[in-house]
This record gives sequence, structure tokens and C-alpha cells, in this order.
Amino acid sequence: MRNFKELEIWNIARGLNKMIYVLSREFPREEIYGLTSQVRRAVVSVSSNIAEGCGRRTNKELIYFLHNAMGSLKEVESQIFLSLDLDYLTESDLILIFEEIDKLGKKLNLFIQSIGK
Repeated sequence: MRNFKELEIWNIARGLNKMIYVLSREFPREEIYGLTSQVRRAVVSVSSNIAEGCGRRTNKELIYFLHNAMGSLKEVESQIFLSLDLDYLTESDLILIFEEIDKLGKKLNLFIQSIGK
């Protein structure tokens, strides 16, 4: 078992959570149960899967949850594109979010590879 709070990937995911929550406050009210809710659930799933995997007993289980985190990260990425297409986010918002998504994705992959060896 690992302490997820000490993992850089969990801390990056935590920062991404805040970024998405803050930016999605500006989404139209009609999206509260639609895109706003969906992107928030997806981004929370990233950090939650990292934490849950750290509570498991084997590296195989941890890797399974890290892959789930990666899937949720891709879901966030897709939803952010939709948010841009609907003019809920600006290009500069997109750049900031994607920098964090790319950084987290790369570090998640490296972490998975290091555990899998």
C-alpha cells in the first residue's frame, strides 16, 4: 500500500480538479446537470482512482486503477474540447488545461511503467 497524498500524480490531479471546478463555474446554468456535472465527475475520478489504487494490496490492482485514472483523464480531455466548441472555454483556458492533462498523462504512464517492471 502506498500513501497517495505523497504521489506527484495525485497532487497534479488535485490541481486539475480545482482548475476544472473553477473554470466550469462559468458554464451556462443549463449545463449544471449536463456538461458541468460530467466534466467534474470525470476529473474527480482521476484523483479518486489514483487514491483507490494506492489502497489496494498488489501492484496489479494499483495498475488497474491507474489505467482507470488514465481513461478518466481522456474523458476530461474530450469534454474540454466540447466546452471549447460550445464557447464555454477560451483558447487560453484550453492551453492551460491541456498542459496539465499532458503533464499528468505522461507522469501516469511513467508511474505505470515503473510499477509494471
